[in-house]
Amino acid sequence: MSGELTGNGGEAARISCVKHVYSDGSRVELCGLDFVVRRGTRVVLLGPNGSGKTTLLFHLLGLLKPAEGSVAVLGVDPAREYAKIRRAIGVVLQNVDDQQLAPTVWDDVSFSPRQYGLPAAEVARRTDTALELLGIADLRDKVPHYLSGGEKRKVAIAGALVLEPELLILDEPFEGLDARSRRRVLALLNRQVVERGMTLIISTHDVNIVPEMADEVYVLAHGGHIVLHGTPLEIFVESETLRSSNIEPPILAQLFDGLRKRMGRDLPMPASVDEAARALAALLDAVDEQR
Repeated sequence: MSGELTGNGGEAARISCVKHVYSDGSRVELCGLDFVVRRGTRVVLLGPNGSGKTTLLFHLLGLLKPAEGSVAVLGVDPAREYAKIRRAIGVVLQNVDDQQLAPTVWDDVSFSPRQYGLPAAEVARRTDTALELLGIADLRDKVPHYLSGGEKRKVAIAGALVLEPELLILDEPFEGLDARSRRRVLALLNRQVVERGMTLIISTHDVNIVPEMADEVYVLAHGGHIVLHGTPLEIFVESETLRSSNIEPPILAQLFDGLRKRMGRDLPMPASVDEAARALAALLDAVDEQR
């Protein structure tokens, strides 16, 4: 799936010029542009390591309280009233070991529905479904601590999806996944947005997933300054701003940007190699017809 999706209206989250001071005195200022997420859309937060991506997500989750500025998630201030919205939010932290404390994978994924008092049959249905969606049903009786990094991440994603959340927040969710697992998780998350109207916020430094994963992109520079906002196409043509933020555009974006400049044609940025191949084939056919 690629291209922009249409949200179902309203805001799922907003951060307005939040400033945070850590105990060691370091500051992160999430200013420049407001960070706004419309319901039912996929939003990617892109930036190099140390740019403040995790700080922004921790404010959305109420784990940090801003020294200045405002945060709203599903209509409430998460630092004050997160309990009101916690059941509507699924979370995968960058360090998934912090989330996995149960003795088996099945216990870990079923933890939230059991905590919220869902009937046992419903807990089993949701847990088994989540394990199947991630392709890890065979791990149900394994101890999470002894799994590989990629397996742990898939368990964490299953645990985030099991409550069928309205908003899913993922911090570097593709770390440790092989190419096949990454494609499976990408397709799964995209289906959740299309079929369930879920809102998705993903933090990453991996530019190559962005065309397939985002309706809108926010780019952070070092220190948290939000320097760009737009669709993937709008973002990746701003190559100088990206590079000043220590971000290199995807190879396909660089290729098609070069073709646009050299040929003077309006070429949409492809979301995948297959799309690029079709676009290039159509371009070659058009050139042949002009000869």
